[in-house]
Amino acid sequence: MPEGHTVHRIARQLDRDFVGHRLTVTSPQGRFAAGASRLDGRVLVGSRAVGKQLFLTVEGGDVLRVHLGLYGAWDFFGRISPLAEGGVAFGSMGAPRLRRAVRMGEGGRDLSARTDGSEPGVFPPPPVGQVRVRIATEESVADLRGPMACEVLDPSTAQVAVARLGPDPAAETDLGAAGDIVVRRLTTRATPVGQLLMDQSVVAGIGNIYRAELLFRARLDPWTPGRRVPTDLARALWQDWATLLDDGIATGVMLTREDLDAAGRAVALVDRDERHWVYGRAGRPCRVCGRPVLVEQMAARKLYRCAGCQLMP
Repeated sequence: MPEGHTVHRIARQLDRDFVGHRLTVTSPQGRFAAGASRLDGRVLVGSRAVGKQLFLTVEGGDVLRVHLGLYGAWDFFGRISPLAEGGVAFGSMGAPRLRRAVRMGEGGRDLSARTDGSEPGVFPPPPVGQVRVRIATEESVADLRGPMACEVLDPSTAQVAVARLGPDPAAETDLGAAGDIVVRRLTTRATPVGQLLMDQSVVAGIGNIYRAELLFRARLDPWTPGRRVPTDLARALWQDWATLLDDGIATGVMLTREDLDAAGRAVALVDRDERHWVYGRAGRPCRVCGRPVLVEQMAARKLYRCAGCQLMP
């Protein structure tokens, strides 16, 4: 499932290339025809992410809410602005899939090779597969596939949807106050802290990878009841989440090892096997103590941890 950093990157991509433009909105798949009709012809005025959810606001106040879930992704065509100065644009963001690096032509037009049979530079490209929503300007196209949720909300209902979510470091103006909320929600429940970190009403944006890595970095046993987590440790988890999220948004990569020098970090940015402490390393030696990394089940999701390094307070 795409985690918070990916959704923030999608929101920024849409902000750069679609906000301020009048949209043509269609549903090639047909399953979102009524919603597409409601948005079609309006100017996109806002694009924001809160946790794993994307909120696109059009003139008049209606909001397109998208939750990618396990399989959702956005594909971008046409004019695609790199999110980092001097970087490359990526035409696909979301659930794991072939990452399409974009070759930009004159005027910033996407000239990358197509897999749909159309010629490079043909715009707009024909929809391929089950495209739930296509959002288009005169120069850019965004295709949404396989989302868990895709709906148009009125302004008040959209506010309720946001209010249900826990704090998100990248969406907060006061990290201290937001941290107080997270600390209270983490430390007043008997639920294991590993489960609480995945509860989007407690803290927004953390998925299975960041959950495992945050707890290892804190040397905290995921099975520790929330009420046994010291307040200072709970606050440290929030602050570390802010750090990792900021880095993930900047790079597009969940790189969670803080032991790497510049050269090691450069390797890890391109080599997935070098990025994490415990996630995906079941049975392999812990990078710190050498004990085999465990994989267990917590609330029907895989949980990676090191029994030697991660202890209960």
